[in-house]
This record gives sequence, C-alpha cells and structure tokens, in this order.
Amino acid sequence: MQKLELDEIKRKWKRKDLISLEQLDRFDIESILFLAKEFKKKLQQDDPLPSLKGHTAVALMVEPSTRTRVSFEIAAKKLGISFLSIDYKSSSIQKGESLKDTAKNLEALGIDFLILRHPTAGSPLFLANLLKISVINGGDGAHEHPTQGLLDLMTVEEHFGTVSGLDVLIVGDILHSRVARSTFWAFSKCGARVKFVGPKTMLPSYFRDFGAEISYDLDRSLPFADCIVLLRIQHERQKKDLFPSLNEYIASYGLTKERMRRCKPHVLILHPGPVERGVEIESELADSSKSAILKQVENGLAVRMAVYYLLSRSCVR
Repeated sequence: MQKLELDEIKRKWKRKDLISLEQLDRFDIESILFLAKEFKKKLQQDDPLPSLKGHTAVALMVEPSTRTRVSFEIAAKKLGISFLSIDYKSSSIQKGESLKDTAKNLEALGIDFLILRHPTAGSPLFLANLLKISVINGGDGAHEHPTQGLLDLMTVEEHFGTVSGLDVLIVGDILHSRVARSTFWAFSKCGARVKFVGPKTMLPSYFRDFGAEISYDLDRSLPFADCIVLLRIQHERQKKDLFPSLNEYIASYGLTKERMRRCKPHVLILHPGPVERGVEIESELADSSKSAILKQVENGLAVRMAVYYLLSRSCVR
C-alpha cells in the first residue's frame, strides 16, 4: 500500500458510518489501515493518543459477542470515549420496542457512535439512513463484518509486507459467513486473489458473482495458498444439516498437520474466532507459529480505534 498522509486522510474522509467493505473504495480501506498502524505503534511505544473525550459509544448486541464487543469497548476507552453495552435480553426490544425506536432513543440521549450486531442483514444500513450519529456494523446476519475484514487485511499485510498478488483461501461455511464476505472485499480490493473453499451445500455457485474463484476440494487448493482464513460452521444459522456428519466435514475440510504438508512453507493461518478446535483446525496448529489468530485480536483493537477516530470527524451533533 502506498504511504498516505494524515492530512490527506482527514481531508478526503467523508463517510459517516462503517456499514460494509463492499461500499468502500481502496483509499477508504488504506486510510483505516494507515491509522490503525499508527495507533498500534503508539500503543506499543506507550505514546500519547489523540483524545475523543466527550464522545459516547453504545454497543447494541442483539447477537452474542465477546471479541467484537470487548475490542470496541477497549478501543473506545483508549481514546477517552465513554462506552456502554446494552444486553439485548435486558433491553426494551424484548418488550416489543422496534429497533428504530431503540436507536432513536439512544440518539436522543446524545450518543455519537452506535455499534450494532444483529441477526438480520441490512439492519445497520437501515439505522444509518435514519440517524445522524455514526453507525458501525458489528456484524449483520450473513451479510458483513467490516472491522473483521479490516483486521484480517492488516494482519496479512503486516506479515507479508503487502497483500497484492497473494493467494488467499477462505475455507468453511461460506454461505452463512459475514466474515467471508467482508474479508473477500478487503483482500480483493487490495490486489489479492481470493478463492472460497467449502462443501457444495455451504458454497453455492453464485459466489462466483463476487469475482472469486470457488472450489470444493481443499486438498487441491492448499498448495497455491499464501494465507488460509478458516471459518467455523455457523450451526445457529442453519435450518437443516448441510453435511452428513461432523466427522465427514473434518475429513474433507479440517486443517490438519498432515494437510499442512501440502502448503507453502510460508503459509499463514487466520481464524476470526471462536475456534472449534479439532473441527476446522487441529488444536496444535491453532497454537503454532503458522497461526496469526492472536495477532488478529491485537490488530482488531487498533482497527477499531482508527474507525472511531475517522468517524468522529463525520458525526453530526
């Protein structure tokens, strides 16, 4: 990626919300990553951080979340942002209040950022079109999870120096995965070649319309990969069993030490979590030097700090 000037980023950034990486152009993506790297450097060197004191962020997690919610919370506190998390089960949505009314009430209370995780695709965009405050998509159904795609991109770029020209495999339950979509857009817009790999029942042929290759054979795909992004099986989104047994899935699509012999020596393994050890990846591999799973978590903090910082310039108060 070309080095960007901070003044240029500030001048050109016009977006109020972060809803989808499909919506962003390469400059937007590079802007977020440039700032994320600057924040990461400051955190490592214990340098002073810019202050967004006086801002307030609320996370409305209508689906369960650990890494995403906590990462957004710590990122907010690092920048001096007041942070509140609303448990769906104790919210007025449980009493029948609409998502629109809940969000409008939060806006009336003077918040600046609303992070929404919701099982229905399109929910963050729906609110972004209604609200003057900034809406950040924390994952909407099987649509997108933009900060996950950005942190995956940052992790791979740090490791290889660039993503341009790399071959990236995204493996597993593609059909139900918002991570697959966001990570595809992040990598493909920055010059990587992306291939989706999974069972036919979890990888319909229309995914070619994204501009990606698709394959149903992991063993034949592994020798070409510089990076492998493993996805868990989204049991909660499946209305019926999409493979005969878990053992059969593992036999065809689980990453094992034996399968690693097919890979390039420098291959890097990513996983958005939570990891089902022994299913999509052998436990030993998840903890190996080939794994960047904890590096992804670390980079997620910097990415979310960058998102807050950029969107704070666009908030209408």
